[in-house]
Amino acid sequence: MNEWTKVLQNAAGDPRLDRDTSNCSIARTLQIVGDKWTILILREIWYGSSRFGDFEHVLGCPRNLLAARLKMLVAEGILATDTYKEPGARSRPKYVITPKGMDLVPAVLGLLQWGDRYRADPEGPAVVPRHRECGGHVDVRICCDRGHPVQAENIENTPGPGFRMKPAVEPS
Repeated sequence: MNEWTKVLQNAAGDPRLDRDTSNCSIARTLQIVGDKWTILILREIWYGSSRFGDFEHVLGCPRNLLAARLKMLVAEGILATDTYKEPGARSRPKYVITPKGMDLVPAVLGLLQWGDRYRADPEGPAVVPRHRECGGHVDVRICCDRGHPVQAENIENTPGPGFRMKPAVEPS
């Protein structure tokens, strides 16, 4: 018997509709990376940009928003700052991706893959991700922890340790 069946047997209705979503990992992640500029900064970091001026030039993001998003990404540990100095100029910060930030690459690559399939220019995608060592095309695939490829329709979502139901509302 799976976990949903156990929860269903003890609930009056469908627990998926009455679950407490305040601890949803997707919602919490979107609080950090859920806006256009943050995802585009991550794209540019992944493409090799590291300086504020480079982000500003490529993205066209307003300076105040760009500064706020970079500051937040550093505070969250997704990016870190280092310094660089061009000859005759003062030291400036550059942004580098951290291991925590690298863990977001599949999400950004997944957005790229979806966009290439459904939103690319008629001429084709603007960037094609390739494996540096062999030149093969890189894409995002879902597999279980035993290495089996999994189609979306074969994913079963079961209650995890943080699963909670909404508190029962007492009739007034």
